[in-house]
Amino acid sequence: MANESKINKLDADMITLTRYVTERGRQIKEATGELTQLLNAICTAVKAIGTNVRRAGLINLYGVTGSSNTTGDEQKKLDVLSNTLFVNILKHSFTTCLMVSEEDEKTVEVDTCQQGKYIVTFDPLDGSSNIDCLVSIGTIFGIYKKQHDGPPSDKDALQSGRSMVAAGYALYGSATVIVLATCSSVDTFMLDPNVGEFILTERNMKIKKKGKIFSLNEGYAKYWDPAMTEYIERKKFPKDGSAPYSARHVGSMVADVHRTLVYGGIFAYPGHAKKPNGKIRLLYEAAPMAFILDQAGGKATTGDSDILDIVPTEIHQTVPVILGSPDDVDEYLEMVKKHRNKS
Repeated sequence: MANESKINKLDADMITLTRYVTERGRQIKEATGELTQLLNAICTAVKAIGTNVRRAGLINLYGVTGSSNTTGDEQKKLDVLSNTLFVNILKHSFTTCLMVSEEDEKTVEVDTCQQGKYIVTFDPLDGSSNIDCLVSIGTIFGIYKKQHDGPPSDKDALQSGRSMVAAGYALYGSATVIVLATCSSVDTFMLDPNVGEFILTERNMKIKKKGKIFSLNEGYAKYWDPAMTEYIERKKFPKDGSAPYSARHVGSMVADVHRTLVYGGIFAYPGHAKKPNGKIRLLYEAAPMAFILDQAGGKATTGDSDILDIVPTEIHQTVPVILGSPDDVDEYLEMVKKHRNKS
């Protein structure tokens, strides 16, 4: 009976994402409630996208549209719908003035009468090349505050990750979860379909100091630089008698980074001979993930600099990405330093 009473009490006092952000907002004296309103709008967008992801095969949302996005990737029908949902819901939240989306070539400016003080950068459906084969996909977002007076412009979006107010991602997998990072913690919320709300399931997430998994596309190994080549060789064939790392790579950044956050290890999409600057977009993929990992005690680097320190020069700029457990990232950086000293 005692255990049953405890379970019932927990069910009756669940902490929803809405309650969580409202309570956090009330703890900040100068808070206006606008960020709370924005996060609730993002939560609504994620629910709408998640519903369509799960019903895509039933309502003919698989396949491509015949067009490409800003970086040349084929747009899937679900890409376009997810982007439209995200843009429209955020526009009508009265909290944003500017949006940057992977699917739109230019920034999306909000009508003056609906403008708020925040800038949102997002990939509405990360990993969309995996849509048709039912692999986990997700949504990534970063939130910045407009820094200057006057009408919003592209320049307002070109801020480093250090300026970010909050960041997060949604994962549409065996369950739908939102991982939300603020300047105080990283927390996980899981969608309970019975009540239609995201429920807090893990507080103050911290990544392991060192992991046992590496995640990257080894199909590009022939194009890697010597530092990445030696690093992965060490993980596969350790010379110190330790067990080799396991290789895990989904091909959806959200899925691969979420696993890295939960289990530790390292995720990489390095620059290589064919793509020196990598493929991952800084504003709406690399920087938000770097912010999350940083708040969880991890690290994120390009190999040359901390991702959070990079000030973008264009909205769709790409950067190499190596992120994960601090000891694993540091070991990679030692390889970089070693090979630079040789040259």
